[in-house]
Amino acid sequence: MKTRTTLGLAAVASCAALVTAVGIGRDSDGKSASSYLKPSNGPYVALGDSYTSGPKIPAQNGRPAGCDRSSRNYPALVAGELGVKSDEFRDMSCSGATTDDLFAPQSTDNGVNPAQLSAVSDATRLITLGIGGNDIGFSSMITTCVKVGVRYQIETRIDSETDDAPCRRKFVSAGTDEVQAKIEAAGGRLSSVLDDIERRAPKARVYVVGYPAILPADSSGCERAMGLAPGDVSFLREKEQQLNAMLRNSARVAGAVYVDTYTSSIGRDACAGQDVRWVEPLIPESAAAPVHPNERGELGMARAVLRVVGATG
Repeated sequence: MKTRTTLGLAAVASCAALVTAVGIGRDSDGKSASSYLKPSNGPYVALGDSYTSGPKIPAQNGRPAGCDRSSRNYPALVAGELGVKSDEFRDMSCSGATTDDLFAPQSTDNGVNPAQLSAVSDATRLITLGIGGNDIGFSSMITTCVKVGVRYQIETRIDSETDDAPCRRKFVSAGTDEVQAKIEAAGGRLSSVLDDIERRAPKARVYVVGYPAILPADSSGCERAMGLAPGDVSFLREKEQQLNAMLRNSARVAGAVYVDTYTSSIGRDACAGQDVRWVEPLIPESAAAPVHPNERGELGMARAVLRVVGATG
């Protein structure tokens, strides 16, 4: 089954207008991103999971509907800013995607997404790839840690000075770090993906996009927003940083470029104030899925991509 997932001309124009309105391309020195960018020289394919697709951020578009793609996710904003023609933009990202779903069709609760790599060809000139979180089961790990954390908070008086991490003990014991092992395994799969991309699209510029900060350095305030024991805030943050380190290293080895979205999102995590956060908490206060980027987060990620594309394109 093949499904074309291009944005319409009106949607691309809308994205471009949004980019201008919010100043997405405005760097710290006041220059616009477009001043760093070279004209687009070919088709753009976006690959990735829900942090790329933008579930629940309006307007949801694309097929299948179960992939939860937003017309304001970072690939759409990047395409609009670069002036990529609508018929040269393929957003293949899909909620729940793992590296396996890049090679094979992915069933969703509302339709089947073709193998994401099926959109990549010798004509492709720009690729962004945001993947890996589902390979290590990060969402289910957060769910487990929340359950443990809620029980911990009921049974134990929370002391802001404590660093107890009951969830860490579920994943790290007797010198074995279950999550780190999954990250290392995911790194091997990602290397295979990047090798395949090189074979399919040898002339493409490839950007591996990391994950933005989900949790803060300081656990205070996260008990209510995320339902975690204080020490498990640090544990989950550490695991995300290890995941990003794997993405960075895999990109380097493959000759791709890593896009750091973490640094620019520090202080904008799920436990930050509603007016600054990039990632929503367990109970979202903006249109977004729980523990996923909101529209501000997708804008921030787009800006990070544009900055790197401008420097390396």
